[in-house]
Amino acid sequence: MNDTSNSSQKLLHAITRSSGASPRKRAMWIALVVVAALLIGWMLWPKSNGSGNGSYLTEEAALGDLSVTVSATGNLYPTNQVDVGSELSGIVESVLVDENDRIKRGQVLVRLDLSKLNDQVVKSQAAVLAAEAQVAQMQATVKESRATLARLRQVAELTGGKVPSRSELEAAEAAVTRAEANEANARAAAAQASASLRSDQTNLSKATIRSPIDGIVLTRKIEPGQTVAASLQAPVLFTIAEDLARMQLQVDVDEADVSQVSIGQSAYFMVDAWPGRKYPAEISRVGFGAQTTDGVVTYKTLLNVSNADLSLRPGMTATAEISTANLHDVLLIPNAALRFTPVTKTASSGGFVASLMPRRPQQPKQVKENASNGSSARTLWVLQDNKPVPVEVNIGLTDGRRTQVVSGDLKAGARVIIGMQKSAK
Repeated sequence: MNDTSNSSQKLLHAITRSSGASPRKRAMWIALVVVAALLIGWMLWPKSNGSGNGSYLTEEAALGDLSVTVSATGNLYPTNQVDVGSELSGIVESVLVDENDRIKRGQVLVRLDLSKLNDQVVKSQAAVLAAEAQVAQMQATVKESRATLARLRQVAELTGGKVPSRSELEAAEAAVTRAEANEANARAAAAQASASLRSDQTNLSKATIRSPIDGIVLTRKIEPGQTVAASLQAPVLFTIAEDLARMQLQVDVDEADVSQVSIGQSAYFMVDAWPGRKYPAEISRVGFGAQTTDGVVTYKTLLNVSNADLSLRPGMTATAEISTANLHDVLLIPNAALRFTPVTKTASSGGFVASLMPRRPQQPKQVKENASNGSSARTLWVLQDNKPVPVEVNIGLTDGRRTQVVSGDLKAGARVIIGMQKSAK
């Protein structure tokens, strides 16, 4: 390096003392000499070997507890939510409850206009009375026909079969059969009229809409004076939640995590309305049916939630952390140790010309993988005597920051390398 500097100085001195060169040419020569000196100095400057230009960052492999969780997002719903509708069409006469009202089973919610329904009930009652009168008339006809037949048979016995004639006797028997059939027909008509009356009375009772459960009114979609049209489907008038003290959280678990989630696992979740507060929950069901949204496959999972203070409300968005594993006194390493690969030294040979030749890029050392068990075999680098030493291990669960070491030559207290720290020049 010193020889190069001396040669450059001599050349520069010779150029500046040359009498035949103009100032502009001398300046150009000086610039070329400076650039050449810098280029040669950079090429000949000693290169770093990967470890001499910095120090290793390490962390101790230690025994500890590992908690593995699965994150999922969803919404809160009541355990039992009922949509109350109307089977009948008509005009709303009165609405007796409003949103957030607590109601009891059987409590009147809405009354429809009863004018037409009352008239229909009266009409059906009249039809029942007419049918019953017809039955009574047919019973009298049957009684009369049977009496006539009995009298003819008595006369036939007294006259030895001479009077009445056989045709008269058969006609009397036919009249009795016909009268009995008419009575049965009248009874059927009376039963039909009674059924129509009961239907009209049921419709009259349904015009007064009552709550099917104890609960709280979540939504009200009807006002007095509005017309209810139930020709195609029953319109929803109210939405009632049975018990908001117990709720369900429905979350979508990603297909990559669903194998770790099972019934009975504990979890906690947070909502935006109460930042920092963690609500406990427990998984009650993991769905088998897949849901695909924007190409992402998820499975609906239900969690039971206690809401005794009613701080949670239906529809709130919640982020749940499901605890899938809790390990105690296991060997743990930082995840950064699994990503570290030391830089190998490269020996320079061939002098200046060889340093200018292009070199093939170095390939990082490949970790060992095992396709049968999810590629659990890994190579770690442990610092021993200020040198990286490879150690083969099998890894298990991870919480995203630390990973469990299931087996291998790694011992607690070993300093695993997690990176390089460059030294200041």
